[in-house]
Amino acid sequence: MLNSGNTALEDTVVKKYAEKIRSTGKIDRALYEKYNVKRGLRNADGTGVLVGLTTIGSVHGYVISESEKVSCPGALYYRGIDVADLVKGFQAENRFGFEESSYLLLFGEMPNMQELQDWEELLAERRNLPDGFKENAIIRAPGRDLMNSIARAVLMAYTYDPAPDRLDLESTFRQSVDLIARFPVIAAYAYQAKAHYHMNQSLMLRNPEPGLSTAENFLLLMREDGMYSTLEAELLDLCLVLHAEHGGGNNSAFTTHVVTSSCTDAYGAIASATLSLKGPRHGGANLRVMEQMREIKENIDHWDNEGEIADYLQKILDKEAGDGTGLIYGLGHAVYTLSDPRTDMLRVKARALAKNKGREEELKLYETIERLGPEIFNRSRDKKRDLCANVDFYSGFVYDMLNIPVDLYTPLFAVARVVGWCAHRIEELVNSGPIIRPAYKAIFNERPYMSLDQRS
Repeated sequence: MLNSGNTALEDTVVKKYAEKIRSTGKIDRALYEKYNVKRGLRNADGTGVLVGLTTIGSVHGYVISESEKVSCPGALYYRGIDVADLVKGFQAENRFGFEESSYLLLFGEMPNMQELQDWEELLAERRNLPDGFKENAIIRAPGRDLMNSIARAVLMAYTYDPAPDRLDLESTFRQSVDLIARFPVIAAYAYQAKAHYHMNQSLMLRNPEPGLSTAENFLLLMREDGMYSTLEAELLDLCLVLHAEHGGGNNSAFTTHVVTSSCTDAYGAIASATLSLKGPRHGGANLRVMEQMREIKENIDHWDNEGEIADYLQKILDKEAGDGTGLIYGLGHAVYTLSDPRTDMLRVKARALAKNKGREEELKLYETIERLGPEIFNRSRDKKRDLCANVDFYSGFVYDMLNIPVDLYTPLFAVARVVGWCAHRIEELVNSGPIIRPAYKAIFNERPYMSLDQRS
C-alpha cells in the first residue's frame, strides 16, 4: 500500500485509478504487427535486432542459412576465446579462473603470469570498503530485497568517489576495479544485514582476506565458521566465470549501454544494470527453477521413474500443475538452441559435488527432466522448437549444495556480471556513440484542448 504522510490510499481509490490507467494505456496487439514493431528488439523469428557492435562477448546458438534460422550447438566467447577452452585451461592447472576471466574481459587479452598476479593483488587491495561505507550504505538501512540493497549501495558509492562524474578512461577504469572488487563484499554484507535485522540472526561481518580468490572470499564472508572445501570454491568460481559476460544484447548489458550513452556516472549505470538483472525474466530465473523443482520433488514418488516424471511434466505444460504458466523453467533460451555451453560445463562440476554431498539421486532427477522436457514440450506442437537446459536450470541446485541462501542467488549473478557491465560501459564511452534513442510510433489521434467547464 502506498502512503503519503499518514494517509493511506484506499483500495477502492487505487482500483478506480488503476482501471482508468488500464483503459487508456492498452494498445491493440494487432497494431504491433501492422507497423512492424520489433517488440523486445526481436525479429519475427525470435532473433535479436542488430543495434550495436562489440568486441567483448559473443553468444552463438544458431546460424542464418538462406534466410532461415538453423539451430547449432551453443558456444560462448569472451574476447574471441571460447569459454569452454578458457575453463579447461585454468581447471587443468588447478587454478581459480574468475580473476583471469575478468582481466580478459576488461583488457581484451589474456594476462601473463606477472600480469595476473598484479591484477589479483589489485583486486585484493580494493576489496575493503571505504571507511563508514559499510555502516552508512548497508548496515543502517538493511533491505529485504538484496538486489535493491546492492543497487542502493552502488549509488551511495558515488558520494565516496572524489571525482564520480568524470568520464575519462582512467577514472572509468578506477571505478570499474572498485566495483568488481567490492561487489562480492557488498552482496555478502547486505545479506548479513538482512539476516540480522529481518531474520533475527546474529550479525556476522568478516573482512575479506587478501590471499584468497573472489570465490573463496565470498564463502568466507558467508559461512559462520568461515570454512569451505576446495571443491566448493572451485564450483563457485566456475559459476562466476560462466556468468561474467553474455554479449551486449542481454537485458542488463544493454541497459548499461543505454544508460552510459547519456553520459551519466558509473554508479548510476551499474545500479541500473543491477536492477535490470533483478527481474525474474533475467537474473531471477534460477529462483523459479528451484521453486518448480521443489514442487516436482514433492509430487513425484519415484525420482527414478521416467514415466512418472514425464506425466508430471505434461501436467505442468497443460497448466494443471506448476504456477499455471505452462512453462518448464530452465528449459529454453533466447539464443541457445541445441545446447547451452555454460550448462554443459556446470553439470560436469556439479556431479562431483553432488557425489561429495550425497545428492546424486537429486541430480539424476534434474538430468532426467533436462532430457525428457524438450521431447514432451514438442510432443503436441505442429512447429517443433529446439530446446536445451539453460544455465539457470542447474545454478540454483549448485548454490543450494554450496549452502548459499536463496536470497543470494541473483546477487551472485551480479557479483559475476558486473565485470561484463564495466567492460560494456568502457566500450560505450571509448567509442563515443550517440545517445541510444529508438523510435516509438504514436498511435493516438490528435484532439483539441477543452477547457475545464467543457469536459464531461
